[in-house]
Amino acid sequence: MQALDTRQALSAIEGLLSDGQPHQVVTVNAEFVVRARRDEAFRRVLNASDLAIIDGMGVVFALRFLHGVRTTRVGGADIIPDLARLAAEKKWPMFLLGAMPGVAEAAAKRLVELAPGLLISGTYSGSPDPSQEEEILARVRSGRTRVLLVAFGAPAQDIWIARNLSHLGPCVAIGVGGAFDYIAGLVPRAPVWMRRAGLEWLYRLIRQPWRWRRQLALPLFVYLALSELARTRLRQSKAERG
Repeated sequence: MQALDTRQALSAIEGLLSDGQPHQVVTVNAEFVVRARRDEAFRRVLNASDLAIIDGMGVVFALRFLHGVRTTRVGGADIIPDLARLAAEKKWPMFLLGAMPGVAEAAAKRLVELAPGLLISGTYSGSPDPSQEEEILARVRSGRTRVLLVAFGAPAQDIWIARNLSHLGPCVAIGVGGAFDYIAGLVPRAPVWMRRAGLEWLYRLIRQPWRWRRQLALPLFVYLALSELARTRLRQSKAERG
C-alpha cells in the first residue's frame, strides 16, 4: 500500500495529464469512508477513481495503526496553491467550478496572485443538477481546461465528475469541497497545530455549529477503525497460537 505526500501527489497528477485522457482524483476523509459503506454509488466512484489523496487525519491515523503505513494529510485547500503553481509552469488552464456565486472568481484571483502566469480557463458557480451539465461541459471544454476543480461538496461533486468524466476532454478533475472558501479568504483555516493534531473538525464545528450532523461520521469512523484493529489483533493472536 502506498500513500502519497503533497510532492508525490502533484507528480502523480502530472503523470495523469501526460496521456491525453480525462482522469478523476478524489480527496478521501473519514466522512467519505463512512458514507461509502452505505452508499454503493459513491463507493463505486471512489474505487474507480484514478488517484485518491488522503484529506483527513482520521484516515492518516487509521492507515498508521491498521496497516503500518506512515503518511501525511494532503488537504484540498493545501494542495491547490501548489497545483496552481505547477499548472502555471506547465501552462495548464485551470477551471474553478462550484461554490456560491462569486466565490470561485475570488478564489481564482487569489490563485493567480499565488501562481503568477496561471491560466484560468473559467469560473462558474453552477450546480450538480443534470439539467446544467451541457452548459458546464461547454464552458470547461471551450477553455481547453486541463485542471478542473469542482466544489459542489461531497458526494455530489465526485458523482458529478464520474458521470461527466468521458465528456470533459483531456483533463484531471478533482473534487475539492469547501476549498474555494478557504482560498478566497471567506472562511478562516484552523491553526496549524490543530490541523496537525487532527482537530480541524473541532475548529470547524466551533465556528460552524450547524455542521454537527456531518461530524457524526467521525465517532462512527473511529468505532469502525477500532473494530478493525481489534479483529486484526485477534487474527494475529490466533495465528501465533497456531
